[in-house]
Amino acid sequence: MSTIDETTLLAYLRCRYRVLDASPFTLRIGERSAALAALYVRLGCDCAAFLTAWNPRGEVHDDVANDAAQAALQRDLAARGYACIPGVGEDPGGQWRGEDSVLAPAMGLAEAMLIADSFGQNALVWAGPDARPQLILRR
Repeated sequence: MSTIDETTLLAYLRCRYRVLDASPFTLRIGERSAALAALYVRLGCDCAAFLTAWNPRGEVHDDVANDAAQAALQRDLAARGYACIPGVGEDPGGQWRGEDSVLAPAMGLAEAMLIADSFGQNALVWAGPDARPQLILRR
């Protein structure tokens, strides 16, 4: 069971998770991504996590707080040895502003959940060998 309200959950499911690689691509929950599969081959991995530190617990924070949290996330990931690709989570309806994010190739699900929890996130996006992004709820 999740404590995330239905409106927020639906927003997460509809979100477009854009990966701003040399050839940008978009991840959609439940849809296999050929571009992500190709990235796996290129980088020699079989999983990836799409993470943000913006708006912990789904509560809107100002740009200063969000930028500071995102910088802390990027430092944490670098310290763990991850070379991350910039990204943004976007509302296809344009009702809420996109959230700066990163794709962390080769990050396993357990570590991704630990990191999302440490930054107060309601959820994260993770894809395994099938390159099919899943919404992983944390609350």
